[in-house]
Amino acid sequence: MSITVELTYDLAKLLGTRHLELEGAATVGDALRLTRVHFAEQQADFDRLTRVTALAVNGVLINHRNLWATPLAPGDRVSFLKAAAGG
Repeated sequence: MSITVELTYDLAKLLGTRHLELEGAATVGDALRLTRVHFAEQQADFDRLTRVTALAVNGVLINHRNLWATPLAPGDRVSFLKAAAGG
């Protein structure tokens, strides 16, 4: 099962790519764990940058309480979204 993970600009700068293709992610929790593996040498930066992000599956924000268990299907797109504020 293949899914696409879209990274924020800051995460993409660290990794050198804007998208990751992942195999074997049945839930959003799996996708997060597999994405984290790609940042093995930048774990502290990954943790700092993802602390201020939200996640969406196919453009729909995920409820934080159900985050880890949210199921994924082949072809789904998991996006890291940077929190923003304005007025």
